[in-house]
Amino acid sequence: MSGTPHGAQPSAGRPLTRRSVVRAGVAGLLGAPFAASLSATARPLAPGLRWSGRRRPQPDDEILLGVSAAFSGPSRGLGTELYRGAMSCFGQVNEQGGVNGRRIRLRLLDDGYQPDPCVENTLSLMLEHEVFLLFGYVGTPTVTRVLPLLKKFQDQQMYLFFPFTGAQPQREPPYGEFAFNLRASYGQETGGLVDNFMRIGRRRIAVFYQADAYGRSGWAGVRAAVARHGETIAGEATYRRGTQFTSIMRPQVEILLEAAPDAVICVGAYAACAAFARDAMDLGLHVPIANLSFVGSENMLGLLMDASPDDPAYYTPWLVNSQVVPSYEDTSIPAVPEYRELMAQYDPQVPEELVVEPYDPFPNSFVSLEGYLDAKLMTEILARIDGTPERAKLNDAVFSVRDYDLGIGERVSFGPERRQGLQSVYYTVVEDGRFVTLNDWEAKFS
Repeated sequence: MSGTPHGAQPSAGRPLTRRSVVRAGVAGLLGAPFAASLSATARPLAPGLRWSGRRRPQPDDEILLGVSAAFSGPSRGLGTELYRGAMSCFGQVNEQGGVNGRRIRLRLLDDGYQPDPCVENTLSLMLEHEVFLLFGYVGTPTVTRVLPLLKKFQDQQMYLFFPFTGAQPQREPPYGEFAFNLRASYGQETGGLVDNFMRIGRRRIAVFYQADAYGRSGWAGVRAAVARHGETIAGEATYRRGTQFTSIMRPQVEILLEAAPDAVICVGAYAACAAFARDAMDLGLHVPIANLSFVGSENMLGLLMDASPDDPAYYTPWLVNSQVVPSYEDTSIPAVPEYRELMAQYDPQVPEELVVEPYDPFPNSFVSLEGYLDAKLMTEILARIDGTPERAKLNDAVFSVRDYDLGIGERVSFGPERRQGLQSVYYTVVEDGRFVTLNDWEAKFS
C-alpha cells in the first residue's frame, strides 16, 4: 500500500521523503498557495528521512507527546510558561518511574503563534516523529488550522489534548471529537465578565480584539453576552496578531473614546493588550479594561510596570483579568502547594535549540499552573490505558474520568458529549504589583 497521504503526489524521479509528504500533504489539504507560504516560514524537517506509511510502535520505555507552541515572537511567554508548568509535573512522574514504566517525553516544535508553521509542525509530529498524541498547543489561530488535519487523518486516531485556547471549534462539530479540553471556554469567560459589569451598572461594553480567529471568538462571546442583557457592543477596535508592546495604540483608543464605553473587554495576547492599556490610561480612557486568561497576566503586568514613568502601579488600577485556574497564591487549595513545590524543585527550561530570543520566566504564573494541571490530568488518563498504550484506547481512558479530583475544588468529568473538564472562571485585579482574586466588583469598579 502506498505511503502517500490522500492528495499527495511525489515528484517524478524523487524519493518520497517525510519532508515531501508533509509539503504535499499540506498542498492537498489546504491548497498550493498556502503550502507555498510554508516554505518561507516553517522550520525544515530533517533531510533524507523516509516514511514507509507504517506506524512505528511506541518504545517500551516512553510515551511521546507532540507539542507545537509559541517559543519565539512576542507571545513566546505563553508557550514557555505552559511548557514549564507541564514539565514540573512530568518531571516528577518520570523521576518516580513514569506511567506504568514508561517515561513521558515531549517533542517540541516552535510555531511562533503563527498558523502556517503550526500546520507543518503538526504534520511533522504525526508523520515524521509519530507521536502518540498532541498536547499543550497554544492559541486559537493555530489550533483552528490544525483541526482539519485531525479530521483528515482520523483513521490514525490522533487526538489533541488540552490546548491553551477557549475557542469553540475544538468544542463542537465537526472537529470536537478530535480534541479534549480542560479549561473553561471563551464564551464562559466573556459571559462572566459581561454579567459582572452589567450587575454593577456598566452596560456600555466595547471590545478591543486581535483580528483573527481568536479575536473573533472572543468578540462573538461578548456580543452574545451583551445581547442577553438587551444591549449591543458599544464600540470595537482591532489589532494585528504579532503586535509588539512598542506599538502605538492611539488610533484604537481614540475609536473607543468616541464610543464612550463603561468598560472594555480585550481579546488578545499580552504585548498588544499591555500597549492598549498603557495608551488608554495616557489618553484618558479611564474605565475597567478586562482581559481573558489567554493574555498571559504576569507578562502583561511586567510590561506595564516597567513602562510606568514613576509609580509602577500607574497603568494598572483599571485592569481586571479573567482566569480559568485559581490563584497560585492561594496555598489553601491543595494543588497549589504541589505545583509551587515542583516548579521550584525542577525549574523546567525550554530546550536551548528553541531559544532564539531572551525570555525571563516567572517562578509561578497562571499559565504555568494551567500547564501543571494539564499534565496532571494527562498523566491520569495515560495511567488508565489498559495494557500497551494505543490510540484506539484513548477515548475509553478519557471517558472513564468521572469526578476526578485535580486538587482545585472542582472535579473533572468527561464523556462522549462532555469534552471539557472544567467550567469555573475566576477574576483578578492588581494589588501590590501582583494579580489577586477580585471579591467585590461593586467596591472596585462601581
